[in-house]
Amino acid sequence: MKENDDAELMKLVNEKHGHALEELYDRYIKLVYGFVMKFCNGDEDKTKEIIQLVFLRLWTTNSHYDPTQGNFVNWLLTITRNICIDYHRKEKRHTQHCQEDHEEIADLANAIEQRVNTNDIVRAKNKLPKAQKKLIDMLYWKGYSLSEIAKLEQEPLGTIKSRLHQALKGLRKHLELEDIK
Repeated sequence: MKENDDAELMKLVNEKHGHALEELYDRYIKLVYGFVMKFCNGDEDKTKEIIQLVFLRLWTTNSHYDPTQGNFVNWLLTITRNICIDYHRKEKRHTQHCQEDHEEIADLANAIEQRVNTNDIVRAKNKLPKAQKKLIDMLYWKGYSLSEIAKLEQEPLGTIKSRLHQALKGLRKHLELEDIK
């Protein structure tokens, strides 16, 4: 196979000679890899996936390379470029779809949150010990992380986590009592 030129190898690939595809792979993998890696900004996983798609397309689509139309390398890089673009578009559509799903979930969460009576939460929070109330305010209303709260309060992170656990249990208990009334 090494003595065959690229056009002959492509004819053999179209006739499903696996050794011809292997030879093309061996000849051009470094070039295709470099091109795709640059396109993917160094993302190794995407690069491998796209390279697989390139050689899969050569094998499955009965691609016709015409040597009178130009160099095989240019033809192969054009196919590679098109697959990169298709992959990027597909990934972009998937990302947009996931964002839309996330927005729907957020809208649902907001609707549920609006149903909860804020006054009940405030009453339940006011029944908590002072340290737990302060923790709830810092975490949920002021946006501090647990580690930031631990530093500010000069207490171990484990203590803060335990206090949060107790505060949430207390809130749940007080909110359930409010529902019973």
